[in-house]
Amino acid sequence: MRFSGKVALVTGASSGIGRACGKRFEEEGASVFGVARRRERLKESFEHYAVADVRDEDQVRAAVESCVDAFDRIDLLINAAGVIGTGGILDTPPKEWERLLTSNVDSLYYVTRHAAPYLIKGGGAIVNISSVTSLRPYANLLAYCTSKAATDMFTQCVALELAPHGVRVNTVNPGVVVTELHTVSQAVPDYAAFLEHSKTTHPLARVGQPEEIAALCAFLCSDEAGWITGGIHSIDGGRALMSAR
Repeated sequence: MRFSGKVALVTGASSGIGRACGKRFEEEGASVFGVARRRERLKESFEHYAVADVRDEDQVRAAVESCVDAFDRIDLLINAAGVIGTGGILDTPPKEWERLLTSNVDSLYYVTRHAAPYLIKGGGAIVNISSVTSLRPYANLLAYCTSKAATDMFTQCVALELAPHGVRVNTVNPGVVVTELHTVSQAVPDYAAFLEHSKTTHPLARVGQPEEIAALCAFLCSDEAGWITGGIHSIDGGRALMSAR
């Protein structure tokens, strides 16, 4: 198995892409340490976990330390925690802007900063979950697009910095994937209608599944991808090829 003997720390592990990544890495032999805010959902999915809000640096530090206490190492990091929200420049209040940037960018910095020293010890790999919205503008998604563009640049800067230590850093940039992202945030009023419409905005005429994103994350963390770092990897059914709508 590709990750036998490896330890993977996964944020956003209670649902969606984060949970699918954790399960995929377990299937391939890794010991997984899940981090999220919902204890019961974590407990249902993983043996080892920490309840933490990744927007809080003290909680992040404690979660990383708990992982190291449990396994004495971190080899792989999947930053999958994140939120979405709608609104443009005229109707995005400062608190909503702050919520999106803190949830999607500050959290990325906190987790990576505290996990990096352990990843360096073993020459590990990091995958950050970005979005198709990082690659081009979408109306009414100002803060979200901005946060995901920042995710891509953060990834490339950290990839450059950690390359001498043998740590690889990449992003995956999904299109619409069936998760709780839109429903929990109430970003779309009719989720079923949104998914149906999304079939027309993705050239492959369907939305994605979390397991498909997890498969790409697993590849990028594997030895097969040993010469890939700083990459921005679209997995979006062709969504980025379409005109904005």
